[in-house]
Amino acid sequence: MTSKITTKVKILNAAEALFANSGFAETSMREITAKAGVNLASVNYHFGSKKDLIKAVVDRYLERFVPLLLEKIETLEKCNKNYSVSELFECFKSPLLALNSINKDGSVFFLKLIGRGYVDFQGHLRRFITEKYGESLQVIQQCFHKTMPQLTPSEVFWRLHFTIGTSVFTLAASEALIDISRSDFDLEMTPEKIVDQLLPYLAAGFAS
Repeated sequence: MTSKITTKVKILNAAEALFANSGFAETSMREITAKAGVNLASVNYHFGSKKDLIKAVVDRYLERFVPLLLEKIETLEKCNKNYSVSELFECFKSPLLALNSINKDGSVFFLKLIGRGYVDFQGHLRRFITEKYGESLQVIQQCFHKTMPQLTPSEVFWRLHFTIGTSVFTLAASEALIDISRSDFDLEMTPEKIVDQLLPYLAAGFAS
């Protein structure tokens, strides 16, 4: 017996897909309500405004991803205080893939949304993330700095920025990459296998 999808989840799913593929600014509330099969009053009731809906869409993933990532990092530090950047990147794998339990291809949507946040420059979204997750993000950034203490804070920022960009591009194109891998190399790939290919590359790039 399948569980009934609530109106709120229908709105989140519809908004997520539209925001990820078209952008925050370009997506209208009319498009969201049409895709979700609800009226505008339902969106206003559950979220209040488009800005609040944007925050809710992104936070649905962050509130699961961030605690799982911090838990992985904490475990790593307990096992090995002198961990490498490669070991730190490995901490991201299972929290990222766990997002697929929220929605099909959730990890892909999450990274697309983060990418849209950069491209569209949603100031309210950045403020929201900073206020709610700023302390956690600072801990994560400090962990990266710990693996490469010779870097300046500015260099750590840029390398993490490039890391996010590479991750967004790679997983956003996962369907095309799976097709290319199958047709050109006779290899069956999955998003998880793509992440396995991606993480060592990111670690090498950050450490170079």
